[in-house]
Amino acid sequence: MGSDDSGMFMMAGVDTADVPRVPLVADNTEGVQIFFAHIEVSDPEMGRVMTDMMGSPVPVLPSLAVVGDDILTTVWAFTNGVQPDGPRGPLDLQLDVLNHPVGSEGYRPQRMRYLVNWSDSAMPRFLTSAAEVEAAIATGELAAERTGGVVNAAFLTWPDGQR
Repeated sequence: MGSDDSGMFMMAGVDTADVPRVPLVADNTEGVQIFFAHIEVSDPEMGRVMTDMMGSPVPVLPSLAVVGDDILTTVWAFTNGVQPDGPRGPLDLQLDVLNHPVGSEGYRPQRMRYLVNWSDSAMPRFLTSAAEVEAAIATGELAAERTGGVVNAAFLTWPDGQR
């Protein structure tokens, strides 16, 4: 393995001058900011939003949504609430939250997308872990809507590790 002048490590002998770079996405899991790549999505509208957000095509693969729930993990995208100064999620609000990062029992890259909405009586705040999101849903602060859209999210960093 060798590194090109961009710092990317590639197989030895590969000319990286024309190799595309996959844009990274920032999100949160287990209270830690992580980075991953949107490899593909199942829903054309989600693909358009992700392509616009990334400035790079995100392929649409409808068959991603035809998998059993037993192989899906979750990504929660916020439809209202906190709009941070730094990185934002695809709906221009706080970063999405993902459960089951690499190294945890239940990790899988295919994620069912849920839209979460703060109730009128809730005090919106920045959430960074599945436990926080699930607790807010359980108390009625957040309502979660299963979209049916699936994202293939390949982690590049995770709590206590990276590629």
